Amino acid sequence: QVQLVESGGGLVQAGDSLRLSCAASGRTFNAYVMGWFRQAPGKERDFVAGITRLGGITYYADSVKGRFIISRDNAKNTVYLQMNSLNSDDTAVYYCAGSRTVVPSTNLRRTDFDSWGQGTQVTVSS
Repeated sequence: QVQLVESGGGLVQAGDSLRLSCAASGRTFNAYVMGWFRQAPGKERDFVAGITRLGGITYYADSVKGRFIISRDNAKNTVYLQMNSLNSDDTAVYYCAGSRTVVPSTNLRRTDFDSWGQGTQVTVSS
């Protein structure tokens, strides 16, 4: 498994932007499909965005499509989540996840991933 560490969370106002980063350890980062999930208090951990191993294809939940952009830099072992036009519904703990075996799709689930970061809090004030 790859070790993942998220950063970049914080408190922002509605309409602001924020970029999350997830740094991965190890030499096989480009073997992992990467994803971002989020979990609001009292709710399930939901899929936000995913990206294929070489970054050629991205996937998004309908709730963030057109506002969030996932990207990766395999030379830096890092995956990013650029979040624009944030609103209060985006408030959650955001988790980075990786999988060597999952087939990328728009239906990525929490159980598809076996490597997880510790999460970073994003709070959007209205």
